[in-house]
Amino acid sequence: MAQLDFGALMKQAQALQEKLKEAQEHAAAQVVDAEAGGGMVRVSVDGSMQVRKVEIDSALLASNDKAMIEDLIVVAINLGLKRAQEMVAQEMGRIGPLGGIKLPGFGGG
Repeated sequence: MAQLDFGALMKQAQALQEKLKEAQEHAAAQVVDAEAGGGMVRVSVDGSMQVRKVEIDSALLASNDKAMIEDLIVVAINLGLKRAQEMVAQEMGRIGPLGGIKLPGFGGG
């Protein structure tokens, strides 16, 4: 059975940590858009799960339907957050299983 080289394992773990940090920073800089009510409410959300922008169509505001406006804002934000989470997961998935760490006896080391 192969011996574990803890020095090499630590270097690989540090490299993985750096890859994760870079992926998180890249994802945080990305922005996704979502809409509700046929585009009457539009939101932009970044990879840090921060809502960057909310736009409400003036025709919707003119309707004075407060409950509908509130509901559409919630729907658009939730969809935007879901898309942002998917985008972040996709960014993290690019790193690969275990971030490329090679462990003896586990098919890579």
